[in-house]
Amino acid sequence: MAKLGKARVPTDQERKRLATIARATQHGRRNQALVASSYRLGLRAKELAAMCVRSVMDETGRIHDHCELTAEMTKGSKPRTVYLTNPAVRAALLEYLKERREEQGILFNLDAPLFLSQKGGAFSPNTMQQLLHRLHERAGIVGGRSHSGRRWFATELISKGVDLKAVSVLMGHSSISMTAQYAEDNPQRLARIAAELV
Repeated sequence: MAKLGKARVPTDQERKRLATIARATQHGRRNQALVASSYRLGLRAKELAAMCVRSVMDETGRIHDHCELTAEMTKGSKPRTVYLTNPAVRAALLEYLKERREEQGILFNLDAPLFLSQKGGAFSPNTMQQLLHRLHERAGIVGGRSHSGRRWFATELISKGVDLKAVSVLMGHSSISMTAQYAEDNPQRLARIAAELV
């Protein structure tokens, strides 16, 4: 199998279309929460698949301000804190989990997988990648894959002037040089920098 290039970072218009498409699918609330978590938290498919309800919600139904990803949940076995403070993410998670609570009633379990597959169990990292790839395809985002959200998250933070150290921590990178690649790979940002030179 030929190696795929880097996942493409969608434009704002494409990202909005992806959110609309995700919401309109059969499991719309779940998919909307997935896309929001991928793009606004920079989570990998493996991390999304590994989270349980308790990762994001307490017993009273309140969304946590942050969650801890354990070494087993992350690439490179590097634990990190994910901040659940983005209003769009919180709203999408609350809406999805409210639907789950209503459907499952007393069977709703905080230790259950956060994102349930079609069969009602946990996603594997591979099936999570496939789902995110299909959503990008349906939205017409050529080159869009599961890592597109993570790349958008990093490039968006960098383009807003967030320092590389902070971006590196949020991404869970072991070095700033890894994070710097996201700055170097963003042609829109580089073009803007070149245009602003006087």
